[in-house]
Amino acid sequence: MKKITLLSLAVSFAFATGAQAKVDEQQVKKLSNELTPFGAVRGANADGSIPAWKGGITSPPSGYEPGMHHLDPFPQDKVLYTVTAENVEKYKDVLTPGQIKLFETYPSTFKMNVYQTRRTASYPQHVYDETLKNAARSELIQQGNGITQAAVGIPFPIPANGLEAIWNHILRYRGEALTREGGQVMPTSSGDYTYIGFDEQLMIPYGVKGASPEKLEESNILFMFKQKVTEPDSRVGTALLVHETMDQIKTERQAWIYNKGIGREQKAPTVAYDAPGTASDGLRTTDDFDMFNGAPNRYTWTLKGKQELLIPYNDYRLHSDKLTYEQIVQAGHINPEYVRYEKHRVWVVEANLKENTRHIYKKRVFFIDEDSWQIAVTDIYDDRDEMYRVGMAHGINYYEVPTHWSTLDVFHDLQSKRYIAIGLDNEHKMYDFSAKLRKSKFRSRALRIENR
Repeated sequence: MKKITLLSLAVSFAFATGAQAKVDEQQVKKLSNELTPFGAVRGANADGSIPAWKGGITSPPSGYEPGMHHLDPFPQDKVLYTVTAENVEKYKDVLTPGQIKLFETYPSTFKMNVYQTRRTASYPQHVYDETLKNAARSELIQQGNGITQAAVGIPFPIPANGLEAIWNHILRYRGEALTREGGQVMPTSSGDYTYIGFDEQLMIPYGVKGASPEKLEESNILFMFKQKVTEPDSRVGTALLVHETMDQIKTERQAWIYNKGIGREQKAPTVAYDAPGTASDGLRTTDDFDMFNGAPNRYTWTLKGKQELLIPYNDYRLHSDKLTYEQIVQAGHINPEYVRYEKHRVWVVEANLKENTRHIYKKRVFFIDEDSWQIAVTDIYDDRDEMYRVGMAHGINYYEVPTHWSTLDVFHDLQSKRYIAIGLDNEHKMYDFSAKLRKSKFRSRALRIENR
């Protein structure tokens, strides 16, 4: 894997200051000419294939209104080149080992259409302001399994180690609350599938404008998530509630499940780590959701530096309500005709399983978009050190927030030659980031009341 030979000024500065040192706010401001508010390199790369960041998308394209599936702001963009199994060797320096393995696994059908790079990630000004404050005050605690003095924005825009980088992904801004409809599919090796529909609600105290670190630490709640199965009929009556904590050593993740057959909610302590994901056919773990979530305490995290990489980005075509699930879902992988790849700089973070700790994944390598801290690609290895799974997040800018977030997460299981696609919503209503949610709706008894 080819790395950028000269790391950005941000990385050099971070390593020079020491692994746990906080960054002085004035120094962050001084660096603002070289860095974006989230710590990315502001300028273009050497050959100009990655342009300078100029604020991202600051206004939606003409004709867009909240509630619509997000219109493609670049409908005129054409494919620059296509990576296939025949020419993959030419592009190996901008691919992960997992991506290369996908070409080996599906040589006749998998391809990557590469487009002009558009650095579209953008966030509200108050998120940038809080990120500056976080840079001077946020610290890891509990050997990196918790965080203190962080609120709303990215806690470590100039990360000094792998734990700080993965916490940036976990805590990245995604608004304050939302409701959404959508679902997932787990096609067989022949491409047959059953759509599993969900109705989900997410309340994010960490994202609330004006939220203080002190109040967040007192409540120790990062977000509250509620999910109920809406289809097929055979699965209706199942629901999940999660209270995600900021310090999972102080208080572990709290989770409850409801099954209509039992008729009551039950505590679910196993909804974490490598427990199978909801209705996933065992094709993803619980901590695969959102590419990675939960306590990082079972791994040793190493910040490897940066790389220029082809990643899914600005996938508005894949997101469109003009597409049906039948058009997207096919055997082996989603339809590559609807996927847009671009070259971006990514942080590379390697997670290795600690001794005397268990997880079905021995090693995970995360490739994190520098502009948004969204994990874009993850390469996953089994206990034989063989490539096991490859995950890719297909991101867009949600204009009404704004925030950069995935519209679809896909995990490819290379051993079974199957995959799970999470977040299919083309045939459903769009996310509602303006939803007004009450804490009372996230109590465990609400599962029984709402689903009986």
